[in-house]
Amino acid sequence: MYLLGLDIGTSSIKASVVDAKTKKVVASAQYPDTETAISSPKAGWAEQSPEMWWENSQKAIERVIAKGGFDTKDLVSIGISYQMHGLVMIDKEKNVLRPSIIWCDSRAVEVGEKAFKQIGEEKALSHLLNSPGNFTASKLAWVKENEPAVFEKCHKIMLPGDYIGMMLTNEITTSNSGLSEGIFWDFCDNQVSEDVMKTYGFDMDLIPKIQPVFSNHGEVSKEIADKTGIPAGIPVAYKAGDQPNNALSLNVVNPGEIAATAGTSGVVYAVSDKVSYDPKSRINSFAHVNHQLDEQTRIGILLCINGTGILNSWVKHNIAKGLDYPEMNQAAAKVNIGSNGLSVLPFGNGAERMLENKLVGAQFMNIDFNQHSDAHIYRASQEGIAFSLKYGFDMMQANGVIPKVIRAGQANMFLSDVFSETLVNATQTPVELYDTDGAKGAALGGGFGAGIFDSLEQTMEGLTLLKVIEPKENNKDAYQEAYQSWLNALALCV
Repeated sequence: MYLLGLDIGTSSIKASVVDAKTKKVVASAQYPDTETAISSPKAGWAEQSPEMWWENSQKAIERVIAKGGFDTKDLVSIGISYQMHGLVMIDKEKNVLRPSIIWCDSRAVEVGEKAFKQIGEEKALSHLLNSPGNFTASKLAWVKENEPAVFEKCHKIMLPGDYIGMMLTNEITTSNSGLSEGIFWDFCDNQVSEDVMKTYGFDMDLIPKIQPVFSNHGEVSKEIADKTGIPAGIPVAYKAGDQPNNALSLNVVNPGEIAATAGTSGVVYAVSDKVSYDPKSRINSFAHVNHQLDEQTRIGILLCINGTGILNSWVKHNIAKGLDYPEMNQAAAKVNIGSNGLSVLPFGNGAERMLENKLVGAQFMNIDFNQHSDAHIYRASQEGIAFSLKYGFDMMQANGVIPKVIRAGQANMFLSDVFSETLVNATQTPVELYDTDGAKGAALGGGFGAGIFDSLEQTMEGLTLLKVIEPKENNKDAYQEAYQSWLNALALCV
């Protein structure tokens, strides 16, 4: 038996096929080969085409099947991971009404702030665990106010993974975890929030059928089977946002366990058994993939930095022209810790929740034309990403998250020793790197949802630890001095 996992990312779509018996990836592919663009019609806006996600998903599936190593008739389930918080709107014929307003779009900040006050800050935080902020519900309210003709045609709203699930199965479903990331879910009443729907003037019919995260969300249609080579009738048995799914892929499912990612955005994600929130909504609480599974409370506490890998990519394409990422990392490693006083704030990808939804923009500060080279910019950018995560990490600790170790997949920014060592030494917390990623985690999640495994524990057995990075005592002072210099730069902007 084989399990198919799809990871619907901002930059690309990845497909992996996992052997259900060994839990090893037998084939993996992504599409496209270059990073997918984000459309920004106005400053602070960020959109992508759902139809493009679907086209790219089909091509990623085509590629993974072409790699071989398995028989497609032995595929038994599909799991989907997806970029969080995006808004997809469809009409009654299931046609997309407008481009998706994605996670890093900032246009709805004021809409969410107004709703926060209307609902009442204390009630919103205690029931939603977050301010409505700049999340999916507020994005929809923006469309209602600014594009009423589009809103009038809307039959259902979805998150990106719900849309891909619909295209595979012709069924429209979502989950409490998905609705919580959109700030539609009331944790006290355990239902779609009446306060949010009333405040924004939404009809409950806009919400898709709500299914458990691990369950049958529809079965692959014959039409899609004929088009893709996936067997008809196999279930989409799991859908989750990329960060809860990343935590699952790292077996971070119990209180006190912590996962991290550093792709387009950077995230630290901790699991708690308490329904809690940050009073300023700088870090966010959502239903984890196993929330209410076996009647357990499992809340994912999420710190997100929008500008992470996207900063490194910008530097590569605009400053390090001709160099690949490993060459940039090698050059950065030759520069002193602290980049000789050069500080980079990586906040150029929309309003940052950690900074109370301020739109700070990326900043390169203290450049000395006589000292600093392109290699200093490479290192300072990676240090700036790590230091921004450290800044949010301290907020998480103030909210009761006491980390002993951070688990991450050996991918994206964690392929850089400069970034990894900066994060470890700035936070004074070891990082464990594993042989996993979002597509593999989604495949395993789909296997559990389809009943291939008896428990989450069994599902996630067998992770391979590749590397442990420990803080270095001899470098501690240098990293602390560099972090303080970065904090001083931040203070000038916020």
